[in-house]
Amino acid sequence: MPARDRLLAVLVAVLWGLNFLAIHATLGQFPPVFAGALRFAVIAVPTILFVPWPKVKVRYLLGYGLGFGTGQFAFLFIAMDTGMPTGLASLVLQASAPFTVLLGAVFLGERVTRHQLGGIALAVAGMAAIAWQQSGHAALLPMLLTLLAALSWAFGNLSTRRAEPDNPLHFTLWMSVVPPLPMFALSLVMEGPAAQWRSLTTLGTPAGLTALAGLAYVVLIGTVVGSGLWTTLMRRNPAGVVSPFSLLVPVVGLTASFLLLGERPTWLEVGAAVVVIAGVLIGSLRTAPKRELVAV
Repeated sequence: MPARDRLLAVLVAVLWGLNFLAIHATLGQFPPVFAGALRFAVIAVPTILFVPWPKVKVRYLLGYGLGFGTGQFAFLFIAMDTGMPTGLASLVLQASAPFTVLLGAVFLGERVTRHQLGGIALAVAGMAAIAWQQSGHAALLPMLLTLLAALSWAFGNLSTRRAEPDNPLHFTLWMSVVPPLPMFALSLVMEGPAAQWRSLTTLGTPAGLTALAGLAYVVLIGTVVGSGLWTTLMRRNPAGVVSPFSLLVPVVGLTASFLLLGERPTWLEVGAAVVVIAGVLIGSLRTAPKRELVAV
């Protein structure tokens, strides 16, 4: 993986780590599934009107939209709304990395090197230490919902690899066309039109304005910029090489939650975060390929 792509992967991790604070602000005003529907609807309308079709098979676009978009954010938003701490959510969601490596090996036949396995094992060990430290602050249901969000993200990653879009940004934007309808329908059933309407008619309050700022960050930075870069990286590199960088997201999320939300990490969590970073760096290294003998 080129050094430029590694730096881009780190940048995406920072953007997505801060994304959890924006989600926290958004959920202070909007019902969770309705918030997810709004997030993608804001992008979907101008995309349909102005962005060219990405020239990929529809099934891969649907797979990306239902996995990365609908499944991940419906589960994640509900988990955070029902008590999942912001920092812990950023950590548990990164189970998508080992999920992606496993699914990539099973469904795409991607080879997993010893460096990758060792790096992922080290990073997961650090992540597990942080999860153990904070496990007393989250109920079982929010934890399970966040793990389902991570699994949905992993399936979305596989669809991205199979799609191989010529223009990753167009592909990411068109992905946003998929989630709004199923999420609006889920919101009507689970949250009701009264809750939706109340969240829209109180946008002039301080909480409403904060939520709008959070939604703007989630849409423009988290989705357009972050997902566009991530899609580019997944297209240029094997899924098992790119996905471990997502383990940097909880480091950013935990740090930002400490600074802005008052969530205090312990020294164990700080040490485990260092282990996570080391694991990501090791997992991103690839040994030089052996020269193959070609029969003539």
